[in-house]
Amino acid sequence: MPSSRLKPEQAALLVVDIQERLCAAMDRDALDRMLARTGAAVEGARALGIPVIVTEQYPQGLGRTHSLLKLRLGEFKPLEKLEFSAATPDVLSVLGDRKQVLITGMETHICVFQTARDLADSGREPCLLADAVLSRAEEDRRVGLELCRDAGARILTVEAALFDMLGRAGTPEFKKVSAAVR
Repeated sequence: MPSSRLKPEQAALLVVDIQERLCAAMDRDALDRMLARTGAAVEGARALGIPVIVTEQYPQGLGRTHSLLKLRLGEFKPLEKLEFSAATPDVLSVLGDRKQVLITGMETHICVFQTARDLADSGREPCLLADAVLSRAEEDRRVGLELCRDAGARILTVEAALFDMLGRAGTPEFKKVSAAVR
């Protein structure tokens, strides 16, 4: 049974396929919220010393990582893939021995679901950040969340995950995380 508490030294943040052309197909308000919550997850992960891994699905067709997210990411090198699942050998190699994988991205019912399933199958603990995943249709997003849970993912929000790893207030990390999620 995996630990019920998230631990920074065991965690990584995986940002799945938040790309320009795919973003253009999303509901604008939902996209803005998902980008903001993913940005908060990135800043919180950095404050806690958690590695951030970014994937891009067929960037020649879907474009590169969304420009607003690039600003929050700073220096990064995306891992390109053709598979729907982001649990590729490259990603698993970067994860190393980190077992708790916080997942953001899109689309929830395709790449995010297949990633969560494959991470669970590889013995890792997928932790889906429900406020930082998106699909073109709300029904696909909702079903994607259910598919992820059925595949063994824990469903959390960005704040729930970050504050679980913090464990207490009054630290420099707490101030950075609090600022990130505002």
